[in-house]
Amino acid sequence: MADSLKSSADRGVVLAEPGSVALEEIRVDEPGPGEVLVRIEATGVCHSDLHVIEEDGWHHPFPVLLGHEGAGTVVAVGEGSDVAVQLHRGDRVVIGWKSACGACSMCLRGEPRQCKKPPAAVGRLHRHDGADLTPVLRTGTFATHTVVPAAAAVVVPGELPFEQACLIGCAVATGVMSVLETAKVWEGARVAVIGCGAVGLSVIQGARIAGASEIRALDLDERKRERAQAFGATHTEPGPVDFVFDVVGVRATFEQALGLIASGGTVVLIGLSPTGETATVDLPGLFGRRARILVSHGGDHLPQEDFPRLAQWALDGTLDLASMVTRTAPLDGWDEALRIMADGDVVRTVLLP
Repeated sequence: MADSLKSSADRGVVLAEPGSVALEEIRVDEPGPGEVLVRIEATGVCHSDLHVIEEDGWHHPFPVLLGHEGAGTVVAVGEGSDVAVQLHRGDRVVIGWKSACGACSMCLRGEPRQCKKPPAAVGRLHRHDGADLTPVLRTGTFATHTVVPAAAAVVVPGELPFEQACLIGCAVATGVMSVLETAKVWEGARVAVIGCGAVGLSVIQGARIAGASEIRALDLDERKRERAQAFGATHTEPGPVDFVFDVVGVRATFEQALGLIASGGTVVLIGLSPTGETATVDLPGLFGRRARILVSHGGDHLPQEDFPRLAQWALDGTLDLASMVTRTAPLDGWDEALRIMADGDVVRTVLLP
């Protein structure tokens, strides 16, 4: 059962219908078999949450509980599960939104990073009127508590502050693992990153870890280009490269990426594109340059494998997470956090429920 720190009046940021977002009282059930109840200590405000709002739920059934980049403390563990007994009350965890189910065709063929059916804890979160909430990407971290599959809660060292640890759940895993796993950037490669927000800075750090010889930070905002140099960027102007990571995902940036790759180069699409977005591709040119186009789904990360090493890299200084946390705010500061996300001054706002 949950401990005494579990609030009787939980709150969460709910997208009730298109255009209607508010901080509401919610009800959080006890976890079932294979599930854990987590008290959210910190949750990053990611552009994907704004994407969910702007795209009318982004395929999530209404009402939607926002947030997907969270870290917290295990409050209760569901009984009767071999997986769940690996976690204990009091464990400090980062919540992953794309853990592997172990049963789909990709998992069965030994490719859990490509899992088609990440597990979810269904029916545990409710609005005040009893309606079931759909947590964004199976997590729902803009809340005081949430319930997730035990496989999605990964223990991290207690020395790592929650406000840094939560970034591993999305921005850092997406960016770093897009380099190391999706693209498999080799030592000495030339890399360009288009879009230097939190994910872009994580790509830059991943390229530095991979041993890239050039890391070009490209962004319309001069402040972001300058900031990127502190994270490992070596240049802030375009040039021919072996890998381009498009973290924005619109026509202009994707076509720019295609124009930057050298012979045998790779374009990696990371950014979430608006509905209906298209781009023009020069097929003969693509063929002539022997180019590759890859899509990164969250860096194809696997939480149980990747979160512990990302956390350790943060502790030993290989990854700089502290500098990515620009500001913190209480849960009721969610609206301001979303509003200022695009102004260029903030890398990441972290809410502290």
